[in-house]
Amino acid sequence: MSISYDKFAGCLLGQCIGDAVGFPVEGHTGAICTEYLQEHFEPLWKSGKSKIEFLFGQYTDDSQMARELLASLSDHPQFDPHDYIERLLPLFQSRTIVGPGLACMFAIKQIEAGVPWEEAGSPPPKAGNGTAMRTAPVGMCYCNYPETIIKIARIQGRITHQDLRCDAGSIAIAGAVALALQGKCEPDEFCKTLAGWMSCAHKEFAAYVEGLPQYLDMPPEVAVKWMSRVGMDPGMGDSWPGISPFVIGTVLWSLYAFLRSPDDYYTSVWTAIAVGGDVDTTGAITGAISGAYNGKAALAQHVLDKLHDHGEWKLKDLEKLCRKAYNVFYNG
Repeated sequence: MSISYDKFAGCLLGQCIGDAVGFPVEGHTGAICTEYLQEHFEPLWKSGKSKIEFLFGQYTDDSQMARELLASLSDHPQFDPHDYIERLLPLFQSRTIVGPGLACMFAIKQIEAGVPWEEAGSPPPKAGNGTAMRTAPVGMCYCNYPETIIKIARIQGRITHQDLRCDAGSIAIAGAVALALQGKCEPDEFCKTLAGWMSCAHKEFAAYVEGLPQYLDMPPEVAVKWMSRVGMDPGMGDSWPGISPFVIGTVLWSLYAFLRSPDDYYTSVWTAIAVGGDVDTTGAITGAISGAYNGKAALAQHVLDKLHDHGEWKLKDLEKLCRKAYNVFYNG
């Protein structure tokens, strides 16, 4: 299937915006996040003006690591884990990585100490969302090849996380991006397809995704009560309001936010963030899927113009990377 550049670029750019919007209120309650969205995100999106007291546009490790994955894939289309790791190491060593998770930092330290990457990832039962948050480029590049998506989504995730639930989460988000690029968003078929791809890694997680459509008619404040706890052991995630960094809840909530309003990027990202918790990640993942479905044209230009990473990797640089990758995978 032919994929437009507008949708291809919309995925990475949509991720960066969702990430940057969620970043200032990561870890806060739903009430605080909703107030922030009303006072800052709404005027920023609609007019480019906001009362926000800091420079908006910095995205976090979610999008930094996704960006480097896309860069690695564009140079090594079969995926070379060693090349990807070599791109990640400077971010951690220079401490320019923004808000890295404990599992990712553990894995990088293991690799620096000489542990093979296949063994460096955090072992079970640590099942954070660090693999799912960065895997959108796999769906971008291989959207017509499900078997390749499954394979590479799992390999890139194993660099930092060894839990099979993380494998399944990576497949789910890469797969969701692929389906979105293809213009698919009918909830039952969308979730059934993802569950089928995920089942090779974790059948229980796949079953949660397949059953997700039954929750789409529920308002967010009701649906979040299940999604924030499903699959958790007692006491797990209690320190987080809203959606914690646990991979199952993160993936389910991000899919819910997209499928509730697939034609409206702004509303989907709002839904992803408004309940609180790990909102830079839910914003990033939802933004990637919605950006892939709606395209760059659906993103506010004055918000895109504010994106940056420590003053670098601004819009023109991100687009240059997208154009290079697009030419490799769809225009070569």
